[in-house]
Amino acid sequence: MIQAQIERIDKLEQQHILPKEELITLLDGQNEALSAYLFSRADAVRRVNYGTDVYVRGLIEFTNYCRNDCYYCGIRRSNTRSDRYRLTEDQILSCCQNGYELGFRTFVLQGGEDPWDSDDKICAVVSRIRSSYPDCAVTLSIGEKSEES
Repeated sequence: MIQAQIERIDKLEQQHILPKEELITLLDGQNEALSAYLFSRADAVRRVNYGTDVYVRGLIEFTNYCRNDCYYCGIRRSNTRSDRYRLTEDQILSCCQNGYELGFRTFVLQGGEDPWDSDDKICAVVSRIRSSYPDCAVTLSIGEKSEES
């Protein structure tokens, strides 16, 4: 039984997929030794694809206004209990300065789909971050945008 499970793990590693029945059998038949083997194989795949470096990103929640009303989300439009805020450009840059001093080299601007934050405003703050911290990356997590944006 253990050998069959090891073979399933090896097959999964090689083919990147298992038929549903085999996957269920693999998951249902786990024990400490098989879990250790599975995790070691997963770690080997991770090392090949991503190496061992760790990258830390500075997350800046710059607005919690959102035009959407996704029921699962705490900042949904209809949540009247949320204390709404928007950081100014200067406040965002202050967060970047603090993060830079702490060693962050990627800043993630994250917020709801806030109509207040036009493309021009987003571009302006990203430009300021890039000119102030040219060795840093900037990532946006601001919801859906049109292809033109």
